[in-house]
Amino acid sequence: MIHRLQIKNFAIIEDETLELKAGLNVLTGETGAGKSILVEALGFLLGARASSSWLRAGASKLEVTGWFDAKAFPEEVTAQFKVADSPVMVRRELDAGGRSRAIINSQTAPAAALAALGGALVDFHGQHEHQTLLKPAVQLELLDRFGAHDAALERVRADYARWRELKERLDSSRMSEEERRKRVEAARFQLQELSEARLRPGEEEELEAALPRLKNAERLKGLAAAAYESLYEQEGAALSTVLRAQRALCELSRIDSSTKPLCERLEQARLSLEELAHEAGGYRDRLQTDPAALDAILSRLDVLSRLKKKYGPTVGELIALREKTAAELESLEGSQKTAEEIERSLSQAERRLGEACEKIHALRRRAAGKLEALVLAQLKELGMPNAAFSVAVELEEGHYGLAGADAVEFLLAPNPGEPLRSVRSIASGGELSRVMLALKTVFAEADQMPTLVFDEVDAGVGGAVARSVGERLAALGRARQVLCVTHLPQVACFAGAHFLVSKRVVSGRTRAAVEHIDGARRLEALALMLGGREATAASRKHAMELLEASAPS
Repeated sequence: MIHRLQIKNFAIIEDETLELKAGLNVLTGETGAGKSILVEALGFLLGARASSSWLRAGASKLEVTGWFDAKAFPEEVTAQFKVADSPVMVRRELDAGGRSRAIINSQTAPAAALAALGGALVDFHGQHEHQTLLKPAVQLELLDRFGAHDAALERVRADYARWRELKERLDSSRMSEEERRKRVEAARFQLQELSEARLRPGEEEELEAALPRLKNAERLKGLAAAAYESLYEQEGAALSTVLRAQRALCELSRIDSSTKPLCERLEQARLSLEELAHEAGGYRDRLQTDPAALDAILSRLDVLSRLKKKYGPTVGELIALREKTAAELESLEGSQKTAEEIERSLSQAERRLGEACEKIHALRRRAAGKLEALVLAQLKELGMPNAAFSVAVELEEGHYGLAGADAVEFLLAPNPGEPLRSVRSIASGGELSRVMLALKTVFAEADQMPTLVFDEVDAGVGGAVARSVGERLAALGRARQVLCVTHLPQVACFAGAHFLVSKRVVSGRTRAAVEHIDGARRLEALALMLGGREATAASRKHAMELLEASAPS
């Protein structure tokens, strides 16, 4: 349910907060006071398309914030936004530039998350198209809930999943013999070329590292020899110079012991130079020019380069492609046999699916008959005694889905002599609202929606019918939260929470206000609804009678 709704800078609403209750909440007030604006604001909060015309003149942005029970939140929203404790705060904003922003539990939320909330938390009914009961898919779902078809539906879903899996496998395995032959030839050629190359991981890096040494062998050998000679063999070589300096320092240290560290450090330097000289000489002796090895590396790199241009940017990807091609070739060569096996399995799965669809079709037909009788009884009490209502359940053979092969649609003829038509095509808002209320009353146990919103559900009715509408809204309110915009005191008197919406001009600006009323204020409001411009003793007496008659026994 909705605990609280705060609206800022939305049309003529500057800043108003509604503390909503469980059960039936009604909004009353004069035409144009802003009652339906409150419903629009709630719809905006829960994902309805934004309109820049809603922004109050002079405001930089509008905000709608709601606090909801956590237990009704969709699982994907609960997990993503760490929803745990109630109430959960949801806010949506719209700025003057038309940019919308949503927040759930202090985290920015995408529009899809709001749409998921709207579909799970609140069902809107009234003069708008935002009505889930008008969707054939929802009508089918509700018929199954009404008929308690869970077990049969579970079998249909399992059989459909198996049938679809086999159908997709068969479609992917089937091909013309000519196409299969061409693909086999292409795969064989590609596999042969990649296999003959004897590719191995890291080979290209090794070749590229060895190539500079082979290409520059003569120069490298000369440089190493020059270094060795400079250190060791040439007249005046570095080691000879160091030896002379070392002898002088050692003689010096025998006279002045403080210079002994100089002699020791030079000894370490001499040893390092000798090691360097030996390593340079060894490198010179090991380095050989090998034109044949150089040609082999260049040829191998050329092979790898050609394959990479043809099949992929790296040797690693070439190796992966070789393995993939081998698996594809094996699959192609065995595809004909596989297709025959899948086709036999698919035929069996389709037979089982057809049987499951036939079974649930029969169950739906029986449930449809019961539903028709209950809805017609409700419509009679709601001022449509001559209406005809039917639930069309049509089996479309071969058109399988997760819910079977049935197309379900609710049909209505509001008046005698009129043909049955889809509920979606009803032109009268009052008739549509009453049909929705009748359906909601019947589906009270099947439909799990926590909050229902009815915008002027009483349009076009009065007297005893209006009281019947109020009774049914109150009955719905015993199982869930109901928010109703009404002009009729016969409906408003059943409310557990009554909100009066009024409009006034403050400092030259029109502003809507929402006030929770009870006691004498509520009695006066009902009397005004009964008496017109001002309450009279008679209208107050009638209002009191309505309240007393609607009080829970």
